[in-house]
Amino acid sequence: MRTSRLQLLAAAGVAVASLALTACQDGTGTRDEGASASQPGASTPSDASSQAPDESSSGSGGNASTANGSTGPGGDTAGSGESGSGSGGGSGSGSKGATAGKGSAPGGSDDAPATFNPCNGSNTSVSAAPVSRPVNHMLITVKNTGSKNCDLTYYPVLRFDEMQWVPQPVAESKPQAVVTLAPGESAYAGVLLSAADGSGSGGATGKKLTIGFQGRTPNSDGGPAAIPSLPAAGVYYDSSLTVTYWQSSADDALTY
Repeated sequence: MRTSRLQLLAAAGVAVASLALTACQDGTGTRDEGASASQPGASTPSDASSQAPDESSSGSGGNASTANGSTGPGGDTAGSGESGSGSGGGSGSGSKGATAGKGSAPGGSDDAPATFNPCNGSNTSVSAAPVSRPVNHMLITVKNTGSKNCDLTYYPVLRFDEMQWVPQPVAESKPQAVVTLAPGESAYAGVLLSAADGSGSGGATGKKLTIGFQGRTPNSDGGPAAIPSLPAAGVYYDSSLTVTYWQSSADDALTY
């Protein structure tokens, strides 16, 4: 009987212990530890997700600062560099334009002086004589016989006898400025009379030569013409007949 009671007490103790263990597991025991263990796991994603915007904002902020670096300070630098080079290019091209302007200022013989006084048959003496070298050439000499400066523009307009065409000028002989003659000074023009190889056509012998002078503008009237003396036998010319612009030296006139 006593043994049965002890067995009952022992069984009751085991039941109480089991209930206590169950209560611990259901309360603050194992489940609490499990909950606290799972809490960091839950906080880690939330931390990561909460940092993700920071990183992405930091990343986009980095990108923004990079973009700002390109369009901001970097862009400003590039912009100022471009504007600098632009202004440099502008001033460079401006300088070039100015240089070109200065280079073209004399304008060759196309620009008559402001105080223009044409040389012509009334204030000059004119001669025309064939030369031995170069072959088939003639030299025209104009001397200022007046009391003040006179200006020779463009080239002499030549006409042998009743010739119906005007000899063309040698473009390469165009000077950089109008030839101005002081009293007593001379200027020159070279004339190619005929082709040395006989390639010219329409050959004729001129007995009379009229030299016309041009005014301020091309082909304008520069005043009275001159009629220099020619050799008694006349001067042979053909379709190769050309004339230079007025030159300051005889050597330059006979170069072409």
